[in-house]
Amino acid sequence: MADSLRILALGDVVGQPGLRAVFAGLGALVRRLDADLVVANAENAADGFGLDPAAAERLFACGVHVITSGNHIWQRREILPMLDTRAELLRPENYPLGVPGHGHCIVTVKDTPVLVLNLEGRVNLSPLRDPFAIGRSVLRQARGKARVSVVDFHAESVEEKEALASWLDGEAAAVFGTHTHVQTADERLLAKGTAYLSDIGMTGPVEGVIGMRRETAIHRSISQMPLKMVVQEGPAEIQGCLIAIDVRTGRATAIERVRERSSV
Repeated sequence: MADSLRILALGDVVGQPGLRAVFAGLGALVRRLDADLVVANAENAADGFGLDPAAAERLFACGVHVITSGNHIWQRREILPMLDTRAELLRPENYPLGVPGHGHCIVTVKDTPVLVLNLEGRVNLSPLRDPFAIGRSVLRQARGKARVSVVDFHAESVEEKEALASWLDGEAAAVFGTHTHVQTADERLLAKGTAYLSDIGMTGPVEGVIGMRRETAIHRSISQMPLKMVVQEGPAEIQGCLIAIDVRTGRATAIERVRERSSV
């Protein structure tokens, strides 16, 4: 078993520009950062809304080990069977009991079992089951099975994200936020060794508005009409964070933001 692990977490993959960025750049990025495990949120990979099996398989083939998601995962019905059959494809753990899929998995990296847990916030989102209680319960149940645990908290509110990270400080090696598509600059190690970043950003087009076509976003804001958002074409970035973890303690030793402009 290794003494340390380096986990690369990618922010929400948005549409074909995001998928192309992963295809073109992930391999070189993993080598340069010496990353051992890649986790990517992909709830927006299928034309900006949802995930389909083809996009999921493409991400796995590019070197993503675990795919996490959020509130948009349900928008493509064709993904529902895969949520039940593919262990490394997650939907948030705190959805009601009985819905398709599962919210955590354990993958082995360098002979080290790593728990990846996906949770969704409740502020300005659906009134789901309590992510605080469920998050702590899953982490404690996994103590004898996983040496390292990381959490993707897909949430709107920074207050809720910081509160969850503080609640799980010392129990998870990292709590990183997704959902807003805007990378924050508050990466830090909490008092008991949990790495935290409010939002790891977006893997997708950089010239749009949260990855969507500028003109449509402007028109929606001015007219207040419910116009359909469409993915912005053009240059893309891989955004996320890199977390270094001491396997012996299960605690993080460093966290840094990642931003890599795609060559395609």
